[in-house]
Amino acid sequence: MRVRLLSFGPLKSALPPDGAWVELAGEERVADLVRSLIDKGTFSDAAMRSAAVAVNQEYAGPDQLLSDGDEVAILPPVSGGADDLVQIVREPVDSRMVESILNVVKSGADGAVCVFDGIVRDNTRGRATLHLDYEAYEEMALKQMRELREQARALFGVSEVAIVHRVGRLFVGETSVLIVVSSAHRSAAFDACRYVIDTLKKTVPIWKREQFADGAVWADGEPFPEDLGGPKPGVAR
Repeated sequence: MRVRLLSFGPLKSALPPDGAWVELAGEERVADLVRSLIDKGTFSDAAMRSAAVAVNQEYAGPDQLLSDGDEVAILPPVSGGADDLVQIVREPVDSRMVESILNVVKSGADGAVCVFDGIVRDNTRGRATLHLDYEAYEEMALKQMRELREQARALFGVSEVAIVHRVGRLFVGETSVLIVVSSAHRSAAFDACRYVIDTLKKTVPIWKREQFADGAVWADGEPFPEDLGGPKPGVAR
């Protein structure tokens, strides 16, 4: 059985310009092919940890079985680096995006991945929700999110952290915030994931306007931590 292998961007030079045909011993999964490519030195382990895999022009998970004649593409992060793991987006956070992020954050040393998927619910305190509008001070929000990622990695010793927040109009059932943490042990992954969402809601400048069937209101934000912001009314400097 053979598959055609392609690579792009920073990984393009690892293969001939038109790609390469790779012989497989038999029925293999994407994960088996990736491991073989690392063992043969075609791609480094570090490169494959940050890459995604597509089979026949569709993102593929590690357990997907390969068939004779499949086209397998090794895809480095579109922009490269950790910025791909910290994003503010306007498009829906769909299963393809989630799978792509999971493929980036997971490594062979990890025993756990914790995912927090914040979803728009259909009511708040009994009031029927039509939609939410999220607004951000984007440059500052991204800076704070990147710092939060590094804090979580340092505090909990986890392997990787991804934070994606959507802005614009969101409807019931859509994802507003996605946090993914990979770690050698589940306790650290759980703790880091909770720390990230709790801290994000207090410190990252993103606001939510809730549109109900009977009116609209800006959601009450959680108070800033005491070490942030200027002097409060009635408090001497």
